[in-house]
Amino acid sequence: MSVPAAGLSPRLALSALAGAGRFCVLGPGAARRAGVCPGHRRALSDLHPQLVPTEGFKDSPSWFPRCRSEPRSYITSPKLATTLAHILENERKTPDKLLLECNPGPGILTEALLKSKAKVIALESNRNFLPHLQSLRKKVDGELEVIYCDFFKMDPRNFGIVKPPIMISETLFQHLGIAAVPWSEDTPLRVVGIFPAKNEKKILWKLLYDLYSSTSVYSYGRVQLNMFITEREYEKLVASPETPHLYQVLSVLWQVACKIKLLHVEPWSSFGVYGQRGRLDDLKNKKPLEQINKHEGQNMCLIQLTPHQNLFTENLTSINYDVFFLMLKQCFMKRNFKLMDHLQKRESKGNDRGRRNESQADSAPSAEPTWGSIP
Repeated sequence: MSVPAAGLSPRLALSALAGAGRFCVLGPGAARRAGVCPGHRRALSDLHPQLVPTEGFKDSPSWFPRCRSEPRSYITSPKLATTLAHILENERKTPDKLLLECNPGPGILTEALLKSKAKVIALESNRNFLPHLQSLRKKVDGELEVIYCDFFKMDPRNFGIVKPPIMISETLFQHLGIAAVPWSEDTPLRVVGIFPAKNEKKILWKLLYDLYSSTSVYSYGRVQLNMFITEREYEKLVASPETPHLYQVLSVLWQVACKIKLLHVEPWSSFGVYGQRGRLDDLKNKKPLEQINKHEGQNMCLIQLTPHQNLFTENLTSINYDVFFLMLKQCFMKRNFKLMDHLQKRESKGNDRGRRNESQADSAPSAEPTWGSIP
């Protein structure tokens, strides 16, 4: 039976998926999550990079990135940082004040979060920012943990194409004492950060696969994301069939999976953009900055993505979710071939991939990540 192209409502009736799971083949690394009883979180560990503290951020001219990496935006305005800290504090619904901050950079937002009495785990992927964060860590007596890794590269689905720093969420959370909770419980952890401009769409897709398969950080429960995203991508996430030029598969999948809430809109000029040679708007060559501004638009939107408690049902599970993905893609792409043929072809490829992974796992030695060191 061919699936016709049709407009899809923001919250779909998923009864059509009954029994579809028998055709599903899990991709590599897609674990089947079982309910886990909540545990007590211990204090933040002493896991941190061993670095010699340097001068403060404002006094040191050498804090900016020197590595060859894509330009990234950072919060460098103390006023904006204070505003965001108040917003996140007001949005907190549980006594737990633990926040995981992605790529804090110079630590302006980190300091504001600490002043609001939050405990912060800073995941920083640029080694040049680590000395200042480590210096800040020593001043706050256990309220801040600094770890060298990239949240957006955590639990990669293809290790061959991902550059370090790579981190496995299970290893990280075990060392931090963060316990998994059942999906029906409140959010066990809140994440705050900025989506990298160049890879926004790829990251949104990667997080969707993690969310629907209950893997990576979502194996610990309904982790809440509080992320800055470009205004254009936000409009796509909340689009409806009435705006067909924005409405797409990503729109449907995120609206089905999460409550999407707009917390704050900030002009792009409020952020600092840094590349391998420093702040881009301080450089003589404005071309890289102009390309980024054109790509990202005029505003950045702080959105809150909270997974629904009733996301998984007897028809939609973390095992057959990829069938749902395929059906949506076929509806939007107006494919002519039958869905059943597509599923059987995918099942055959999945079996071959699984056998290759098992063969590689048997022959490859196990490796344990090194903690507290900088490569």
